[in-house]
Amino acid sequence: MTQKPHYLIIGLGVTGLSVASYLIENGAQLTITDNRLDPPQLDELLARYPRPELLLGEITIPEYITTIILSPGLAVDDPALAIAHARNIPIIGDIELFARVVDKPVLAVTGSNGKSTVTTLLGQMAMASGLQAGVGGNLGVAALDLLDANNDCYILELSSFQLETLYSLRPQVVTVLNVSPDHMDRYQDLTAYQQAKQRIYNHAQHAVINREDKLTFAPPELSLSITSFGLDQPESNNYGVLTESGVRWLAKGKTKLMPVSELAMLGEHNVANALAALAMGEIAGFKLDAMLAVLREFGGLEHRCEKILIAQNIVWVNDSKGTNVAATVAALQGLANSITGKWLIILGGVGKNADFTPLIKPVEQYCRAVILIGNERQQLWDLLHAVVPCFMANDLTQVIDIARQQAQNGDGVLLSPACASFDMFDNYVHRGNLFKQNVQQLIGKQYATAAG
Repeated sequence: MTQKPHYLIIGLGVTGLSVASYLIENGAQLTITDNRLDPPQLDELLARYPRPELLLGEITIPEYITTIILSPGLAVDDPALAIAHARNIPIIGDIELFARVVDKPVLAVTGSNGKSTVTTLLGQMAMASGLQAGVGGNLGVAALDLLDANNDCYILELSSFQLETLYSLRPQVVTVLNVSPDHMDRYQDLTAYQQAKQRIYNHAQHAVINREDKLTFAPPELSLSITSFGLDQPESNNYGVLTESGVRWLAKGKTKLMPVSELAMLGEHNVANALAALAMGEIAGFKLDAMLAVLREFGGLEHRCEKILIAQNIVWVNDSKGTNVAATVAALQGLANSITGKWLIILGGVGKNADFTPLIKPVEQYCRAVILIGNERQQLWDLLHAVVPCFMANDLTQVIDIARQQAQNGDGVLLSPACASFDMFDNYVHRGNLFKQNVQQLIGKQYATAAG
């Protein structure tokens, strides 16, 4: 007699609640376990479904479990899962559940940096093309909550953690935007992290790769149809930047699409993001005019090189999403030509075992000073104080006071910490919102002009 499936959801966060709702509404048997006695979505779960089977306070794997659905926050090799591995219990994630039922084209986006921007761009491009798209995954709405018979397609941001437990998704088009060291507290080395990212290529029909980053190249044995993007001049049907009479153009091969200067987003890294979105959108059948219109209107995501205000010819920028070294380096390089002066950059937080040495050269090249906060401020001081003036701050009020004193005409102040936020803030959103509030209050609206 075949055992009836009984699912174990490990981790009751936003994803866990989404999985529980999906399984319960589809009549499945399930149990939920979490090492927290009061996980964050517990009240919401009980309000929707008053009598779930809960095992809280430690991760417990009962004998009757046939499939585990793992929170992205827990690695597949975590010691808590040793029993599951010993019993050969399948371990999947919410994206795998989604993959087993989705019946419309899927566009999937991953990368160390830029994936939220590209996912959001594609969602707006689909809408501008007259399509109904479910947009989410690691960004915003959980994948299972997006399922809708009226959707024409799905656009998913996928993290390396989600990809670890994904096996059967067959996307129409995927991209790995870039690969740089991140989450080194979870992965043994960069190769292991890259391999997790590259799982997105399995079963895909078409891959969009960054030709300037070999770590994004799809394994040749998969024989995928390939389109590339980059900031250099493109060949044939690939995407890049053409320069003609001093004007830089977004281009496909030799075909000019729109001047780079017309992009609403700040920074060279967002030029690359725009090209990746155009490549994916074309493969998905989006309308070119609609996609270009979005690029002229979309100013970027909150907390990602987001201009707050200009006061006394000093621009203040919130890049709180710069939670790893590569993101901060990309921000400094991408924003280099957007001011006439130099940057005062705010660095520090939870380092995640990162190597901060790649910051030395761009900080020396683009920065007037560094303001340090959080757990890693001493390590960053030791690394950078011989390169540029460094200042320690205990909170954002001190940060802004130091920045205001040190900034010169034409400079910019950039929050791009190269670190996670959990030592001082709830998350990067909390960090960015507090920074914006403090800037707006402490700099004074009488000096500010609307950031345009």
